[in-house]
Amino acid sequence: MAGVLGGVLAATALAPQPAVAAPPRLGECAAGQLCLWEKADFKGPRRTHELAGTDIESCVPLPAGTTAQALANRTGRPVTTYQSAKCEETGEFETYPGGGTWVPQSPYQVRAFKVWER
Repeated sequence: MAGVLGGVLAATALAPQPAVAAPPRLGECAAGQLCLWEKADFKGPRRTHELAGTDIESCVPLPAGTTAQALANRTGRPVTTYQSAKCEETGEFETYPGGGTWVPQSPYQVRAFKVWER
């Protein structure tokens, strides 16, 4: 019986093992920044915003004709992204915590955002 068991164990050890999928790669975004990518999975041009250049609790539209599909919030404050370029709540919107949130695929085209005090 030991010979059969040893043979089974040896065959199992030599059998090809299923490939383990690598975890998705997070986009590069420094502490204190809100980073937005044009395409899903942190691809395409990246736009960065810092608190020093952003009015708190004010609507910040992306440049005309541009949208974002992925984002990372490392501002330390909550950030709401909007489907509307005017931060209107009639379209889709979502708030992300600021401690380090990576979103590889937004459920809508992001056209504007607000950084909140708390």
